[in-house]
Amino acid sequence: MSNSSSAHSAPLLEVQKITKQFPGVKALSQVSLTLGHGEVLAVIGENGAGKSTLMKILAGVQPPDSGNLLIDGKRISNSNVEDALDCGIALIHQELNLCENLDIAANIFLGREPNSAGVIRQKQTYLESEKLLKRVGLNVSPHTLVGNLTVGQQQMVEIAKALSINARILIMDEPTSSLSLHESEALFSVIRELKAQGVSIIYISHRLGEVNDLADRVVVLRDGENAGDLDRDSISHEQMVQLMVGRNVSQFFTHTPHQPGEVILEVKDLRTPVNPTHEINFSLKKNEIVGIAGLVGAGRTELMQVLFGIDAPQGGAIFVNGQETRIHSPRDAIQAGLALVPEDRKLQGLVLEMAVRENMSLASLSRDRKLLGMINFSKERDISEEMIAAMKIKTPSDHQIVQFLSGGNQQKVVLGKWLAMKPKVLLLDEPTRGVDVGAKEEIYNLMNELASTGMAVLFVSSDLEEIRGISDRVLVMHEGRLTGELSRDKLSEEAIMQLATGQTDKAVTA
Repeated sequence: MSNSSSAHSAPLLEVQKITKQFPGVKALSQVSLTLGHGEVLAVIGENGAGKSTLMKILAGVQPPDSGNLLIDGKRISNSNVEDALDCGIALIHQELNLCENLDIAANIFLGREPNSAGVIRQKQTYLESEKLLKRVGLNVSPHTLVGNLTVGQQQMVEIAKALSINARILIMDEPTSSLSLHESEALFSVIRELKAQGVSIIYISHRLGEVNDLADRVVVLRDGENAGDLDRDSISHEQMVQLMVGRNVSQFFTHTPHQPGEVILEVKDLRTPVNPTHEINFSLKKNEIVGIAGLVGAGRTELMQVLFGIDAPQGGAIFVNGQETRIHSPRDAIQAGLALVPEDRKLQGLVLEMAVRENMSLASLSRDRKLLGMINFSKERDISEEMIAAMKIKTPSDHQIVQFLSGGNQQKVVLGKWLAMKPKVLLLDEPTRGVDVGAKEEIYNLMNELASTGMAVLFVSSDLEEIRGISDRVLVMHEGRLTGELSRDKLSEEAIMQLATGQTDKAVTA
């Protein structure tokens, strides 16, 4: 535990035997933890372990079925969000909750504006906002529209907003999932500064390297129950993974060498709308996994969107099985044998309000329809049952609304939807983002299995360890151009980063 927390004899927060059940799912069972003053406590676990449910209970979003919450040894009743805020508990959601059309100051004090007789005291609002922005290290005018800020800067505004209500406990849910490396480092500095000021932080992340660097203690949840605690001296990647998955996972990236077949996809002089001056050339063969690496803004997602027909190319040609193929829409891409698992599964990969079965059959509705365009419900059921079994999707039934599944299981639904189409080329954009270590391992195994059956897999990832671990070769992009290609025997983080930063003269390419 941190020094600041040890100065207090009693913990700031105590969670005692919290239980929460939803229809068909026991989300939490007798979960307990403590949080010290000025302590960074990481709560980790696989998707579906109960982390988000526990945080919603702490923040007053959901009530527990049983159990107690104590602040400074006194029992509290977080029946709603206002109660939690009054107790000094603020939750910063993974999806930021800001109004982009308002300025920073208006966002920080929205609904709580300083006023006199109902008249907002604008000067005080901006002065207080300026102090809060300095506290989180954001050197921006409080008059700035939130819509003009980067995601990292918006994250700091959320923290400032929480501090404006004198929050003693900040709950951060996957705070770096959409941040660049520089923005993440800025956030870590703010966390350490807040800790020094006595603010306690509950930190949720699937990025175990961050947990290792930041956490004073780690609480691990598995299947809605306490799986174990780690103090500062015991925190390691291996210990965390073992507690999370209930077994010793010594090596996730068990690379299986693949014997490349004939060229299935070839790109010649392709120019994307975002980077129309740069021509991209590469080929993809059957039976291989090719990674695309690069920093934020390198143009990787834009390339995937052109290949799948979401965006029209500005020039160049795409060849499938040696034949030039004009891809003007996703329908064209699907007919050519391409499938895309997008970066944002909730926005682009799923219809969250629909059931697992309905989501699973979306891509194949046209292929399997009956006469007069009627849905083939029998085929829909067959696909759903087959893919739930093949993908090992944890769901009470295929009638479960997909938004209630964990992130890892949602990603498996997206994958299953496309695998039901039996594509020739599988495009994956950040396939393991927001996915726990157990589900990651299953996705890696699936990618290897698909490649071994003749499919070609092209995937984008910002995780260099992931890129190195499962790629047969790697394409590296920088500012819209392809800066190099690395064969398996030349793969290293140093070589990838040289190419990703545009230093082609220093990198060793294939």
